[in-house]
Amino acid sequence: MTDRSIAIDPSAIAASDAGVGDYFALLKPRVMSLVVFTGFSGLYLAPGSLHPVLALTAVLCIALGAGAAGAINMWYDRDIDVLMTRTRMRPVADGRIEPGVALGFGVSLAVASVGLMGLAINLTAAALLALTILFYVFVYTMWLKRRTPQNIVIGGAAGALPPVVGWAAVSGDIGVYSLVLFAIIFVWTPPHFWALSLYRAGDYAKAGVPMLPVVSGAASTKRHILVYSLALFPIALAPALLGFTSLFYGICATLLGGLFLIAAFRVLRQEGDRPARRMFGYSIFYLFMIFATLIVDKALGLVG
Repeated sequence: MTDRSIAIDPSAIAASDAGVGDYFALLKPRVMSLVVFTGFSGLYLAPGSLHPVLALTAVLCIALGAGAAGAINMWYDRDIDVLMTRTRMRPVADGRIEPGVALGFGVSLAVASVGLMGLAINLTAAALLALTILFYVFVYTMWLKRRTPQNIVIGGAAGALPPVVGWAAVSGDIGVYSLVLFAIIFVWTPPHFWALSLYRAGDYAKAGVPMLPVVSGAASTKRHILVYSLALFPIALAPALLGFTSLFYGICATLLGGLFLIAAFRVLRQEGDRPARRMFGYSIFYLFMIFATLIVDKALGLVG
């Protein structure tokens, strides 16, 4: 096991050959993009308003917090990242950035993002942002990921919190609607990642990560994907059913959810990696469109 010394050597930062692109990669930009979008969605959908500069600051804090968690994750997981095809070219695993530098970078961003959120926005949003980072780092990365096939189920709470953070940035509290947004992402996360793990099972097995296909097999994983996809369908309709949105959102969510279920059934019934790859790709589009439709629904003023 790689030594996990947390010593941060400032001279290592100065001597590093890493470029701006390597530090940007530390932030996990593809993951961050969805986090920022869902965080902005919570901010936009919340009652009340923020000055545009403060709203931009809140979104920036969410982005920096997500990036901080990603950087610390790469520091901690460098020993298994190097074993997997999907992650072996990450800047820490590949040796382009020293582990201590990555850790220092991540911790600095975490402190800066939470501090700025507290000073510029409010303490509730700052506390929720801190919880998001700490949960991802300590609960998911350090505790669950290498110990249980339920890692992504429980750990998914971290990825589901950004819209709640955005909501709190405007309202100063946690509303029922923000909890519905949390629930959508929380239930979406397992089928999303299990679809990925189906065609990356060999990588996870090599690294000793007990993802569901490695522990329980492909057939069990496919059934789990279907069960969570069925649960996601009514949860994604909840904003319309509870009167937070108009029929427009309800129709769009029904269509998007129907396609999600079709993808899940194809994963269950068809052999090979192609159905899982397609579902993984569609799941990203699905989440983006769900939140984009929520934004459009409010922007059009279709409800009260």
